[in-house]
Amino acid sequence: MTLSEILSNEELRQHEFPAAINKIFLGHAGVCTLPRRVAQAMIDCANGGTLGDQEAFIMLKIANARNAGARLLNCEPDEVSLVGPTSLALSLVASGLNFRKGDNILIYHDDYPSNVYPWLALADKGVKVRLLNTRGLGIIRAIDVMGQVDENTRLVALASNHFISGYRLDHNAVGKFLRERGILFCLDAIQTLGAFPTTVEQVDFLAADSHKWLLGPCGAGLLYVKKDLQEKLNPPVYGWHNVRNPNFVAQEKIEFRSGAAKFEAGTHNLVGLAGLLAAMELALEIGVENIAAELLRKRAWLVPALQSKGFVVLNAEPKPENASGITTFFTPGKDLAPLHQKLADAGIITSLRTDRKGQNYIRLSPHFYNTDAELQRVLELL
Repeated sequence: MTLSEILSNEELRQHEFPAAINKIFLGHAGVCTLPRRVAQAMIDCANGGTLGDQEAFIMLKIANARNAGARLLNCEPDEVSLVGPTSLALSLVASGLNFRKGDNILIYHDDYPSNVYPWLALADKGVKVRLLNTRGLGIIRAIDVMGQVDENTRLVALASNHFISGYRLDHNAVGKFLRERGILFCLDAIQTLGAFPTTVEQVDFLAADSHKWLLGPCGAGLLYVKKDLQEKLNPPVYGWHNVRNPNFVAQEKIEFRSGAAKFEAGTHNLVGLAGLLAAMELALEIGVENIAAELLRKRAWLVPALQSKGFVVLNAEPKPENASGITTFFTPGKDLAPLHQKLADAGIITSLRTDRKGQNYIRLSPHFYNTDAELQRVLELL
């Protein structure tokens, strides 16, 4: 199945993406709707469990999931842990590193809370948490990071794409700079994985659930830990799966398993894992580069169309490497909740988001399978 086939064959599009039958779903930066094949993979897994050992049904797919994740991230399969929510994966990193007295970390306070709270909590351990200054909401340039780290900075934790402004981080440039200075880099990639190439050549840790652009289920995601850092990251959770227990006999000494399993304490979310695998296979089948090009094409049309109606668009004229699939607009000082509800009543699903100052925004996040006709219908109602 190709992108052009989906967009030129309405019967195929509605079959593969059932939400398109009755709605215009433009909320993929929130919680996505499931493609038919993803939902079917989860149903098949659940049905398999009724016939016998559900773990036996899925165990063979765990290796497939690691392999698919490795293809998306351009890493080794044994660097891909299947841990679930982004919040959990980021917390494993924050809690599992040994920080020294005098260390500081750099974060962005207006990132999504999942990528803020695990790091703020380190202040209780004596780590100085520094908040990144930016030129605007979510506008994080490599030069901003370069100017705000020092010789005591141990780690920088940022998102690959801001969830409101849609500004996409040049994470390779940031990561290269940090690696040259021996500073660890943790990336929250939930807003780009499945939408834009998000590879880890310059990243030490990466976390992403699948329920946004990857078109997978909630609570089924990936944690990447660079191979040579796996021994240095000790998770604060222990279980039968990540601690060695030959023949399921508990030992006197706790010794973690090596590789990706070290961060998977217990039994996998089997149904979620089945959906995650199907979602990754779909992204790989369509091609992430093809998806990215289509999302940028849609955004290039949406931005001037919204501006012509008098709206202010965040990140309206980004550099190509900083554009994303998110298009967020507002009217200064105006409550957009009624307009958001008007769209919902018409079967158009968008997201209403609010910044620290109380200004709210309508966020459009169409995916590759949304059509130009659907976007035109949105503009007609604004």
